[in-house]
Amino acid sequence: MPRYLRRYLPILDWGSQYDRRTFESDLLAAVIVTIMLIPQSLAYALLAGLPPEMGLYASILPLVAYAVFGTSRALAVGPVAVVSLMTAAAIARLGLNDPAAIALAAITLAFLSGIFLITLGVLRLGFLANFLSHPVVAGFVTASGILIAASQLKHILGVKAGGNNLLDTLGQLFANIGQTNLWTLTIGASAIGFLYWVRRGLRPMLRARGVPPRIADIAAKAGPVGAVVATTLVAWIFGLADRGVAVVGDIPSGLPPLTAPSFDLAVWGKLFGSAVLISIIGFVESVSVAQTFAAKRRQRIDPDQELIGLGASNVAASLTGGYPVTGGFSRSVISFDAGAETPAAGAYTAVGIMIAALVLTPLLYFLPKATLAATIIVAVLSLVDFSILRHAWRFSRTDFFAVLATIVLTLGVGVEVGVSSGVVLSIFLHLYKTSRPHIAEVGLVPGTHHFRNIDRHKVLTDPSLLTLRVDESLYFANARFLEDYIFDRVADDKQVKNVVLMFPAVNEIDLSALESLEAILHRMKDMGVGLHLSEVKGPVMDRLKRSHFLEHLNGRVFLSQYDAYMALAKTAAEAPPQPDAAE
Repeated sequence: MPRYLRRYLPILDWGSQYDRRTFESDLLAAVIVTIMLIPQSLAYALLAGLPPEMGLYASILPLVAYAVFGTSRALAVGPVAVVSLMTAAAIARLGLNDPAAIALAAITLAFLSGIFLITLGVLRLGFLANFLSHPVVAGFVTASGILIAASQLKHILGVKAGGNNLLDTLGQLFANIGQTNLWTLTIGASAIGFLYWVRRGLRPMLRARGVPPRIADIAAKAGPVGAVVATTLVAWIFGLADRGVAVVGDIPSGLPPLTAPSFDLAVWGKLFGSAVLISIIGFVESVSVAQTFAAKRRQRIDPDQELIGLGASNVAASLTGGYPVTGGFSRSVISFDAGAETPAAGAYTAVGIMIAALVLTPLLYFLPKATLAATIIVAVLSLVDFSILRHAWRFSRTDFFAVLATIVLTLGVGVEVGVSSGVVLSIFLHLYKTSRPHIAEVGLVPGTHHFRNIDRHKVLTDPSLLTLRVDESLYFANARFLEDYIFDRVADDKQVKNVVLMFPAVNEIDLSALESLEAILHRMKDMGVGLHLSEVKGPVMDRLKRSHFLEHLNGRVFLSQYDAYMALAKTAAEAPPQPDAAE
């Protein structure tokens, strides 16, 4: 079989080894994930401001598409909280009121996200996601969890409230708190309490009573389904819809409809930026989860193919009435723990959701929206982790302020501003850190051939010899820093007669850095100081040889720093000179 087919169709790889034991493992995992995904799909559609059936539609064909094109054996794709919140924010900016237009915008957003992800994957640009630092992502996810929980309080209280940020949302909630529906509040609070107890207390209780671990786990994970069934029955029996309790109402039964995105370029222009942000955040979350589980099983994933798999899932969502999807952490954990061995588990989950869409939707008419809100609140509060601020403060103040800014902007201004600031801050942090490379003045460790930082170790130095170890590749953003550092250091010390640039950590030199090296060389010549290089890597030396720098160099290129020290240091004058060499 052609290799490129296996590259773009991973199903051909794992599918050729599929057997009955794997099928049984995948099927069991699919049953457990399906039980969890049904209420989550409805709840996250509610969070996105969409009809609940769109959550179900987004959990069918997209899962099949990922099974064909994805590389993770445990990643569970579908609607997730953060992407649902970002979808709601993106559609809100359009100012739409017609439900059909809102649904079309969500479908278009999924299509644009899918095309963008596929394009990145085909061009093998998955590395771009590395520019979004994990501390910043953690800060954004924490702030998003708070925003999501706050946005669902209106359903718990049974009042009208909106807002694009935390202050607006809380302000409207307090302004309308006098209109709280006690029946709605009772159901919502009870559901939250029940779900927390299920998450923390049901499994230990069942195990204490002798229930097998696997059954106890399934029962704990089925907690949201129990809340849905119980509150739906209560709302139906007591006629709570007539007492002001908001219920889901009619959910169309049947298979997902065939849909098409809008091809209005004006709409594309308004949604494309949001689609890019959703794609980046979704991909970072998915690939992080996928890599974690792959490492546990000594498997590997292909980030570029993951882009294609997630892109195909989003295109599939746009063609079947769904909205943007990505890999979910909580569902993936459950899928992994339940024993999913291949992406086929996702396809089997899609079958389960499809059966639910065909059979169960009429039974959900009296499902209180407060129950779905409780499901969201309990799920997203696990995302809130302010410990990232403490860890960042201890490790790097720069990262701390970047995380803090992301959290504050997300909460205070809105989710899109928050994630945009996170992307910009991540890139800025990278440029800032690499623009100030670590440069160490080093000396010889007595009795060895090793050279270490003079500020950290007791080493031998020579007043006439200055050795600087550059611990970063040199490029346009940091070349001038090295230039200024050397000029300042040599100008303040008239004893220096030779400067050695030690390059063991320099993997790359661009044209701007070459020009800075030439400027350093000219200035050293004017000062009567020799400029030398040591421990230059082969690829860097090859690039220098293609320039005129080595021809004009007034010093030498040494294979090792020890050779340079023995040849140039006056304190080592009694030692025989070492031949210079270039790797």
